[in-house]
Amino acid sequence: MQASDLLVKCLEEEGIEYIFGVPGEENADFMMSLEKSDKIRFILTRHEQGAAFMAEIYGRLTGNPAGALGTLGPGATNLITGVADSNMDRAPMLVLTGQGSTDRLHKESHQIMDVVAMFEPVTKWATTILNADTIPEIVRKAVRLARTEKPGAVHIELPEDIATIETKAQPLIPRRFRRSVPDDKIVGQAFSTLGKAKRPIIIAGNGCIRRRASKQLRILCEKTGIGVVSTFMAKGCVDMDADYCLYTVGLGSKDRISKAIDDADLVITLGFDMVEYHPNLWNPNSDKRILHADFVPSEIDMYYHPETELIGDLAHTLWMLNERIDEEGLPEFDLAQQRECRNDMALDFAEHKDDKTEGSIRPQKAVWDARQVMGPEDILLSDVGAHKMWIARHYQCHEPNTCLIPNGFCSMGFALPGAIAADIVLPERRVLAIAGDAGFLMNVQEMETAARLRSNIVVMVWADNEYGLIAWKQESHFGRHTDLSFGNPDWNMLATAFGWHGHYVSDSAELAGTLEAAFNETGPSLVVIPIDYRENELLTAKLGEITTNI
Repeated sequence: MQASDLLVKCLEEEGIEYIFGVPGEENADFMMSLEKSDKIRFILTRHEQGAAFMAEIYGRLTGNPAGALGTLGPGATNLITGVADSNMDRAPMLVLTGQGSTDRLHKESHQIMDVVAMFEPVTKWATTILNADTIPEIVRKAVRLARTEKPGAVHIELPEDIATIETKAQPLIPRRFRRSVPDDKIVGQAFSTLGKAKRPIIIAGNGCIRRRASKQLRILCEKTGIGVVSTFMAKGCVDMDADYCLYTVGLGSKDRISKAIDDADLVITLGFDMVEYHPNLWNPNSDKRILHADFVPSEIDMYYHPETELIGDLAHTLWMLNERIDEEGLPEFDLAQQRECRNDMALDFAEHKDDKTEGSIRPQKAVWDARQVMGPEDILLSDVGAHKMWIARHYQCHEPNTCLIPNGFCSMGFALPGAIAADIVLPERRVLAIAGDAGFLMNVQEMETAARLRSNIVVMVWADNEYGLIAWKQESHFGRHTDLSFGNPDWNMLATAFGWHGHYVSDSAELAGTLEAAFNETGPSLVVIPIDYRENELLTAKLGEITTNI
């Protein structure tokens, strides 16, 4: 068969269901081959970055890669931000790009650049197909690497002349392998350390929302009562209603929950990525006793030097600890500080739930109402900006992967295309994207994609007519901020122009009802609120007053 046909057959064999992207001349043969597939659906997007974010969310929700496709040159460069986001947020993805003919790659030529070299820093592996017979091996290796902990993006380039070559090669049948588990003696050491602790605490990273780890973590907490602080991307690893849920940590400044970490004499990190929340923020003196459990060894860092590392399948690691607890038991821990921190945070969450303001709406109220209209399994996606800080702190979850936040690479423009993908994967759930006006307009063109696909999504835009997070940070550091303001469209006219339902809500008492109405509309809906970001500096002042008594 033709090489482009073989590439599609190999992707089918791997169980690839979706490819999102914008094709070009140099992958025309691949697109013709893909059109014949009855197993892979191609989703045409309006920008390659949107395609990459859609593939990322598919990967985060399913654990399997989707394709993000672009042509050579500018098509490939447009992909790179979304690819980097997926890779650093540990979502599997296959990046598929075209390339010019191999007889002109060695010289100055129209649109030719070294795409593989460009993708190498933002993927787990990047390669080009120079021999059609190697396609089965390349695809098998790429998918295995993308799925293997920690998951990430892998790039395959197909030059246009190689795509047309005839080959007799056949797809390789995927064969899965079981992940390794920790040595029993090391688990014994960790259990002994845990047994000597008085005030242990768990910091859960995004590894806890993958591979059954959440179930075993909840069992561990039910047995011991140890509190769990989650990073932004680990939300839902334990139920927000559980007494041992200590909510979320990750703001750059000290928060109420930081007191519980300061008070702990043992920090147990589970699936923790320091790319989310650097240890110098919670272990500034490098004196914390740390147990590290993850799929891979810890990163080397002077503020993160675990005395014991449990390396292997995280769910199995937790199961082994649970078995030890059943056999040998543990002493009772002193967790009073943790319970106090949980209560204080809960009071913060509810402080403005009954707000009745007109003209602008507080972030706390907007997040509270969003939580009220969303069910336990429904999915909220946060873009990047000041709103992300409020969502991270105030929006809590019942289940894993029900609040999707980019917090490794932190790319603006993530939420709208991500919501489209979430609706494709889980159409039975409500999908709410929250974005700032700046981030939303970065991929506003995907409003057409959502309308074309009849996506049942709601996007809530917090409008402040400036780059709010940058203003917040500059204000906190310098006492003022540079000119960060910009204009916005007429939001309801924008919605109408793209075939969306549109709502503008400036009365806080009407927000919850408007969100509920939007979810009951068919197709995509836009809800825009003027946000009261005066609360940013008020939160900074409140957190600045927090002291820790150990």
